[in-house]
Amino acid sequence: MNNKKFKKPEVLTISFAHLAHDIYSSFLAPILPLLIEKLNMSLSMSAFLEVLRRIPSLFNPLLGLMAEKIGIKYFVILTPAITAISMSLTGFSSSIFMLFILLFISGISSALFHIPSPVMIKEASGEKIGAGMSFFMVGGESARTLGPLLVTAAISQWGLEGIYKLMPFGIVASIILYIKLKDFDTNRPIQKPKEKGDTKKLLKKYYPFFIVIGAFILFQSGMKSALTLYLPVYLTNQGESLWYAGISLSILQFFGVLGTFFSGNLSDKIGRKNMLVVSSIGSVLTMSLFIYTGSMYLLGFVGLFLFASGPVLMASIQDTNTHMPTFMNSMYMSINFGVSSIIIFGVGVLGDSIGLESTYVACNILAIGCIPAAFLITKFIK
Repeated sequence: MNNKKFKKPEVLTISFAHLAHDIYSSFLAPILPLLIEKLNMSLSMSAFLEVLRRIPSLFNPLLGLMAEKIGIKYFVILTPAITAISMSLTGFSSSIFMLFILLFISGISSALFHIPSPVMIKEASGEKIGAGMSFFMVGGESARTLGPLLVTAAISQWGLEGIYKLMPFGIVASIILYIKLKDFDTNRPIQKPKEKGDTKKLLKKYYPFFIVIGAFILFQSGMKSALTLYLPVYLTNQGESLWYAGISLSILQFFGVLGTFFSGNLSDKIGRKNMLVVSSIGSVLTMSLFIYTGSMYLLGFVGLFLFASGPVLMASIQDTNTHMPTFMNSMYMSINFGVSSIIIFGVGVLGDSIGLESTYVACNILAIGCIPAAFLITKFIK
């Protein structure tokens, strides 16, 4: 059948959309030290910024059901421009309330993008879902490599308020996506007709799977948020420059690109479970070495393992034998963003209480729980 072919041009276009969108959503971490100073925020309050941006994800199942009925490609086309506008204006924030509004808008946009886009990747990937998810995740992780460098360079050139000049790139990206995706067929015969009560049946059937996925995310989120959101704060508190912190974050994210690219492809060959176990053990060990040595170069190895689980988990969701893949992905996104939001806030509170250095150690210890969780997931996936 035609829908079993791997359609590389479409996969690359949707992956470009992920790149264009997530470049802007990655601005928060590198500008956080400046926002903390400008608005006199605590770490707990700065953690709440990320939580606020994730609140719209609580409505992912409803958005997923809506996306089942509406042309999902338009979510992917429009959201890079919306996120670009909201995040590029954060430098103008003269109050925490104004910053809240801008981040909440970007959170809604992010939720609307991340629900349907993996389903479009599935449609374009045929039987190579793991490979397709790797390309897609490479787009996102590349954005989180380029984003910190881009916004740090913009701050150096124009100041914090001047980052609004980066806004046009996101708008142009949405125009390009409209040209490329306006003829994307989201009605290919890959889904069976829905029946009354299907949503409840799916939830009842897969709730153990979602619980285990949630446990894995719970154990991993502390380490992930400590590194992706607080790494610039952690390093500047130790006397490093904003440039050094930005480069360190980009190193972490760059090797995360490699991890996401290879892990999805490898999981197609060695199985989802083996890839999750390897990434879990590797991330715990390399994070502990980074904490002990403080070496910037070790962040590359951390990123290689830490981000490797992303495409594998997303491919696992799409591996489930359902006829409502958008809804299933929305459930995964809700669990992912919901659980990680709670942990992010906890990391901020802990950082205020015991300091970021001790918090990093605590997050590393918590991440050990990913290893047994990875073995449990094997009961539900390939």
